[in-house]
Amino acid sequence: MAVLPASASATGPFHALPASAVAERLAVDPGRGLSDSEAETRLRRFGENVVREPPGPGPLRRLLAQFHDPLIHVLLLAGVVTWVFGGHVDAAVIAGVVLLNAVVGFVQESRAQRALDALSAMVPVEATAVRDGVPRRIPAARLVPGDVVELAAGDRVPADVRLVAVNRAEIDESALTGESVPVVKSAGPVAADAPVADRTGSAYSGTLVTRGRARGLVTATGGATQLGGIQHLVATAGAVATPLTRKLARFSRQLSVVIVAVSAAAFVLGVVRGTPAPEMFTAVVALAVGAIPEGLPAAVAIVLAIGVVRMSRRGAIVRHLPAVETLGGTTVICTDKTGTLTRNRMTVTTLAAGGVLLTPAEAGSALRECLVAGVLCNDAELEEGDPTEIALLGAAIAAGLDPAAIRAAAPRTDTVPFESETRTMTTVHKGITYVKGAVEEVVARCTDELLPGGGIRALDRKALARVHDTLTGRGLRVLAFARITPGTTPALLGLQAMHDPPRPEAVAAVAACRSAGIDVKMITGDHAGTARAVAGEVGLASGRVLTGAELAALPEEEFDAAVAGTQVFARVSPGQKLDLVRALQRRGHVVAMTGDGVNDAPALRRADIGVAMGSGGTDAARQAADMILTDDDFASIEAAVRVGRGVFDNLRKFIAWTLPANIGEGMVVLVAILLGATLPIVPVQILWINMTTAVFLGLTMAFEPTEHGIMRRPPRPPERPLFTGSLLRRVVLVSLLLVVAAFAAYRLQLAWGASVAEARTTAINVFVGVQAAYLVSCRVPDRPVLRAWPGHSRMFVLGLGLTAGLQLLLTYVPVLNTGFHTAPVGVSSWLWVLGAAVAAFAVVETDKLLWHRLGTAARRRVRASPSA
Repeated sequence: MAVLPASASATGPFHALPASAVAERLAVDPGRGLSDSEAETRLRRFGENVVREPPGPGPLRRLLAQFHDPLIHVLLLAGVVTWVFGGHVDAAVIAGVVLLNAVVGFVQESRAQRALDALSAMVPVEATAVRDGVPRRIPAARLVPGDVVELAAGDRVPADVRLVAVNRAEIDESALTGESVPVVKSAGPVAADAPVADRTGSAYSGTLVTRGRARGLVTATGGATQLGGIQHLVATAGAVATPLTRKLARFSRQLSVVIVAVSAAAFVLGVVRGTPAPEMFTAVVALAVGAIPEGLPAAVAIVLAIGVVRMSRRGAIVRHLPAVETLGGTTVICTDKTGTLTRNRMTVTTLAAGGVLLTPAEAGSALRECLVAGVLCNDAELEEGDPTEIALLGAAIAAGLDPAAIRAAAPRTDTVPFESETRTMTTVHKGITYVKGAVEEVVARCTDELLPGGGIRALDRKALARVHDTLTGRGLRVLAFARITPGTTPALLGLQAMHDPPRPEAVAAVAACRSAGIDVKMITGDHAGTARAVAGEVGLASGRVLTGAELAALPEEEFDAAVAGTQVFARVSPGQKLDLVRALQRRGHVVAMTGDGVNDAPALRRADIGVAMGSGGTDAARQAADMILTDDDFASIEAAVRVGRGVFDNLRKFIAWTLPANIGEGMVVLVAILLGATLPIVPVQILWINMTTAVFLGLTMAFEPTEHGIMRRPPRPPERPLFTGSLLRRVVLVSLLLVVAAFAAYRLQLAWGASVAEARTTAINVFVGVQAAYLVSCRVPDRPVLRAWPGHSRMFVLGLGLTAGLQLLLTYVPVLNTGFHTAPVGVSSWLWVLGAAVAAFAVVETDKLLWHRLGTAARRRVRASPSA
């Protein structure tokens, strides 16, 4: 915080000091402001009033960083090997995939930079400052601590300011604090430990003056402001690698080590057995080419891209591809309240008079005078003005009244605008005076009260206090209305209670997420009572609400457990939102954070996936997020989770299909080396199999429909690796089937008098046929596919058809025969291909059936056990 020091005697934060002490500490006369020379001196000392971002890596460094990934290294190795063997076209395709991945990553890398730019843009271009006693417009960047600034309705606050004079000023701080209504400002000090949302005597950079005027002293500029502090949190929060990228990196490292180790061992073994080193090098390279899953990075990108398209149809725009899968694996959603779970629009829900509580629709005749007072003692229009006053007009309309007709029948003759000191507003209409304001202030002026139906009685203050407590206990904001007519005592017309209602679709979405095993937590800057009430309305457990002050007081060793066990957090600062996300991540959770304000940006950046609001949110939040909801609808979260889970399922299906194929190819070469036999499939043929089947068979998995009951599953454990025990078992089984089928086809064809080219052609077709049969089985990875057929897929059928056509071309087109060392084969070869495919399908389906039954029986035993 920028503080001028010198001989000032006052200590403590500016918001806790009287205005005179602040002026003394800043060494300025609030009436005259700074001189130009003093302002220049301070500008050199404190720097410009700009939120500056720290320097980041240059473009070239960011581009090169995209290649530092084990999977990319494996893919580059495949490209080099492909080039060595003359597959220049294939090598170019691989290089194109690598370059495409790098460009996409390079573009997405600048999320944090754009978030900082958005924060900087919130500082206004010009401000009104008093210099040498004269108000003048100056560039906001040239404001310094000690400057006297004037604020009016519609102004963006240019720096952090301690207010010294206030004239009915209200400031919308929702983007900074999460407070759902404008804050009424005053010039008085507040407690030193008051959170930002409760510092009524201060105004903060980037917030908006919605009403009235004020004069204040600049206490902080640039990076020292509250906005600058958030910028620092965004810059230092750091992006978290998504579960998918972490798992792929781990898997790629493991696969690379295995391939290198096996290849080296095979090379040494072959040389020891007397095979010439050049020939062994050729065989070992073929082994590596077969084992490397060249199509995996492209498949991952395409599966995620299809998920992006599907999410966009549900109003969710994904800015970072892995976020698609991450959302599907989310275990906790931390959601903001205002504008996310609620409409961000105040609505009157209850009117009260004489101990009777009514809705606006019921109050049309019984409490008509209270509704009329809300229309007349009101400066708003239906679509423009203070949200509270707009709500009062909405209540009158809901009761069947016409605000325009009421105002025309009783034109205003005098006004005492809202005063922060009295917390009331007064208007006069043809001799009748209406008063609106805080309950305690209005009630103190009244002797009588109006009863429903029009009767008058002495004011029952105890009964009114009970009603007031009931309404505020629901988290409602309550206003009182009174009428003063000539010759009568002031009468209380009634109370109107309002709140920011939850979105109906958000209630259903929260329930759906929780039924899917996802913990939903509300994190808001609003009051605890309001947070508790809204949480109850949207279906969150609201028994315990932790405030920011209570979080700050928690011992460090208790913090993580308290966060995990609490559903609702109120009066939370931006730094604490970030701490909450980190605490959940330390406990192993995959955290999605939703929000729309500047105060949400650091947590959005840090979360495993940040979800910002598209139409009602701030640029800072949108730029820090991975995903943007264009309709600001929390229900889109549930739809996106469904899509994300489907994306991961399809990735799992592709990996379960491609690994046995690649490992099987490598094993065919390894077995040939161990037996000292000729290779049944040569490297160029392996490349053909890899490139064609990966595209036309494997990528059909990207278009698979979402499985039934996907939202009734619990979230998958974040620590679960891609390469699970069941996947290992399946890889071994199918790899063995491919090796046996390919070797048997090759040897039998030779035994039946076929040439080496014909035998290899049959082996290639057997290999592709078994892969196609296994693809059918992979549509349902864990259960017999014929029992749980996922439905029709045009891409699946198209992929099978194209693959069959390509194999016919490879077998019978002379130019392909020459390039890939193949030859036309007869009917007996095709019968062998068909038989091998059917046998492999039957074996895999039998394996799934047995393990599915074993798993079902084990789950039944667990449920039946006494300790379960």
